[in-house]
Amino acid sequence: MSATSQTLEKHKLHGLDHLRALAITYVLLFHYQLFDHPDWVNSVGSFGWTGVDLFFVLSGFLIAGQLFNTIKKGNPISLREFFAKRFFRIIPPYLVILFLYTFIPFLREREHLAALWKYLTFTLNFGLDLKTTGTFTHAWSLCVEEQFYLILPLSFLLLNYFKAGKKAVYILAALFILGFFFRYASWHYWVEPQSSSEHFGAIWTKFIYYPTYSRLDGLLVGVSIAGAYTFYPQVKETINRYSNILMLLGLIILIAAWFVCTPEDTFITAIWGFPLIALGYGIIVAAIVCPSNFFYKLKSAITDQLATLSYGLYLSHKLLIHLSQNLLYKVGIEKNSNLMMACCFDIAIVGALFLRFTVEKPSLKIRDKILQKWKQDKLSEPVAVSI
Repeated sequence: MSATSQTLEKHKLHGLDHLRALAITYVLLFHYQLFDHPDWVNSVGSFGWTGVDLFFVLSGFLIAGQLFNTIKKGNPISLREFFAKRFFRIIPPYLVILFLYTFIPFLREREHLAALWKYLTFTLNFGLDLKTTGTFTHAWSLCVEEQFYLILPLSFLLLNYFKAGKKAVYILAALFILGFFFRYASWHYWVEPQSSSEHFGAIWTKFIYYPTYSRLDGLLVGVSIAGAYTFYPQVKETINRYSNILMLLGLIILIAAWFVCTPEDTFITAIWGFPLIALGYGIIVAAIVCPSNFFYKLKSAITDQLATLSYGLYLSHKLLIHLSQNLLYKVGIEKNSNLMMACCFDIAIVGALFLRFTVEKPSLKIRDKILQKWKQDKLSEPVAVSI
């Protein structure tokens, strides 16, 4: 293994914490536009919807990286351990927030919660119509990730069973190309015929923005980076030499994507916008995990904390912003003021901290105990001895 590879494995990837913090901040700014807000938020937060795409790239990179490392070491993939890790990390806090949305209606930021079964089966993102569903709609991205977590390890097992090896890269390429096809077909058959509708934005999101088959670009880019870094060390070495330049290139691509995707609900965005955004964020992720990158060893207590709280913040921020604005307005703080916005974000962080220590951390402790027990049971299994 190269020196760079060893360093990457041993060093905490602070750069990824910076990116998680950026992603959740960008999402918060974008969603704050749904509430009363200062005028400047429209300019700064208009591209914030791409924070979800950054989360997709990070998920693809990290989850696939774990599986690729297992394969590289010659170990079998344990579906039991994989799904246990994902379950205790994601499901308990999600169910708590879903419970609040379901049984305490005044906490909802909008009317019309979707059918409960759609949240429980993580299928909300299919057929999600903003005309009829207005609250907890940001769970759509969790649906995409949960479907990804289900399909990815099973795909790895199938590829290993058929000894696909390096041919798996063609499957990634095919899926990426299929994304163009699905978005084009969705636009042609369902979106464009309703271009004159007063609810065009809801139509566009329903058929283009939310479905998993339209939003695989970021996840596939993340998986591709993880695969290249795991099985092709020379790729990692090359990117390491030019990591800061490549990170700048990724930023330039994102700026270009901003122009391409403004306005958002267009044919160009549907076909070219999503892959361009995924590429830009993917290049930044590939660069920032390299030891030569400026952000690799740059520690920040702020971004570290935001990264840790990012999941809880994502789940609860709309609920807490809605509740905070209604309560603080009664004590004289204007809803569209900077002070209101600062208070709402502070309360959202406090809420995420509460969720972290009351639900997330206890769940992770239970997970660790279960995994440790499984490990001990495996070690205690009798070994067959042939004579």
